[in-house]
This record gives sequence, structure tokens and C-alpha cells, in this order.
Amino acid sequence: MEFGASVKEIRTKLNFSQKELAEQSGLTLRTIQRIENNEVKPSLHSLKEMERVLKTDFSEFKKTTDAKPYEFNVTLKITDMNQFIADLKTLIKNNWKIILWLIVISFLFSNYEAIKAGFIDGWNSK
Repeated sequence: MEFGASVKEIRTKLNFSQKELAEQSGLTLRTIQRIENNEVKPSLHSLKEMERVLKTDFSEFKKTTDAKPYEFNVTLKITDMNQFIADLKTLIKNNWKIILWLIVISFLFSNYEAIKAGFIDGWNSK
């Protein structure tokens, strides 16, 4: 039996709705739905919270794998990077005025208080 079906079976035997399980476990209703539909594998935290609420041991589903949890591979082709740089150059060449205005406006907003204080000091000194 798949994990989601097991959770649903236990939950219904205990007369819990998905909403009640979500509220008592602190998980979202959508998370419970996705777990029961086997759309996602639950995190260790989710498993522990569902075990606590359903008073069930899901240890058979906590099997560890040899994969490192944060391992991923990135492959970049030089031609892709060259195309990205060419596209970026074209974007800047065609829109430099807009980009310059955005930079000026960002500067003005981020330094508004200092600019305002400078004007006020200037007016007060006259």
C-alpha cells in the first residue's frame, strides 16, 4: 500500500477529516491532500506531526536513501552563456534610457530622507 493511501485509511478510521488533521498537525490542508494523493513525499517533520496526531508509527516510510539531500548538478554550455550575454547586451543597448531612469529613481527613493534633510538644511540656512 502506498503511503498516501495508508494515511487516508488511518485518518478515516479515526474519524478525522483532512481539515482536522491539518489543524491538529500544524500542516496545511493542501499538504495533507497532496500527501494522501501521493503527489509529494512528506518531509520528516510532516511525518512526525502526522504520527503524533494519528498516534501511528510511520517508521517503515522513513527509509533513508544513499542520495545526499542537497545534491544537485548544474550543466552550463558555453554556447548558452554566450547567447545569454549577447541577449543581455542587446537588452541594455535597446533599453539603456529606461534602465538609467530606473537606477536614478531607485537611488532617489533609497536616499529620500538624506535628500530631504539636505534641502531643509539648505532652506534654513538662508
